[in-house]
Formats: sequence, structure tokens, C-alpha cells
Amino acid sequence: MTDTADTADTAIPVPPAASPAFDPERRATELAILDALRAVVDPEIGMNVVELALIKQILLGKDETEIKMILTTPFCPYAGSMIAQVKEQAESVVDHDVKVTLLAERWDPRDAGLMW
Repeated sequence: MTDTADTADTAIPVPPAASPAFDPERRATELAILDALRAVVDPEIGMNVVELALIKQILLGKDETEIKMILTTPFCPYAGSMIAQVKEQAESVVDHDVKVTLLAERWDPRDAGLMW
């Protein structure tokens, strides 16, 4: 005879509870960051980075937040200034360091609802 485990006597480990699909506090922080980023204006176009759809992702962490963004042109002369402003405005909302990452994605004015 072979030994088989009786499932009624075997303890099955229960995985830890999954985080909720929607965290209202986290979403409120993300929206507060987006609201703060409305103060960062692209000087050549005269619209803010949120309206221009330059902010692609906000990765909210406990010790660091990362904002992934694009520029309107690959060699934007105001890139350094805009990145610094995005970092500063986001850090005015969260109590930790914010990292701004530029993506290689090309900006499309249609993403911002602009038709030229």
C-alpha cells in the first residue's frame, strides 16, 4: 500500500490577502500630484504638462515615487527646466523623493485633443 495524505487532515496554506483593486487614498494622492503638475507649463506651447498629455504614468511608492513623462519634441530646449519643475511640484504633494523618467515615446498632439 502506498501512503496518501488525507486532504481533510492536511493544512493548506492560505495566501496573504491581496491588496484591494482600488485604493482611494492612493488615487487621491495621484490626483493631487496631477493637480500640482498643472503648474508646469511648456513655455513654447503655453499649456501645462497634464493638458498636453506628457505625463504617462505615476508610480506611487512608500519611499520614492516615479513619474514617467515625455516631451513635445525630442530635443526640447526646456527639458531640464520642465523635469525639475515636475519633480518639485510632485514633491510638494508627497513626503519623499520623486524620480522623473523621460520616455522615448513620441508626443502626438491628438493625445492632448489638439488638431493642428
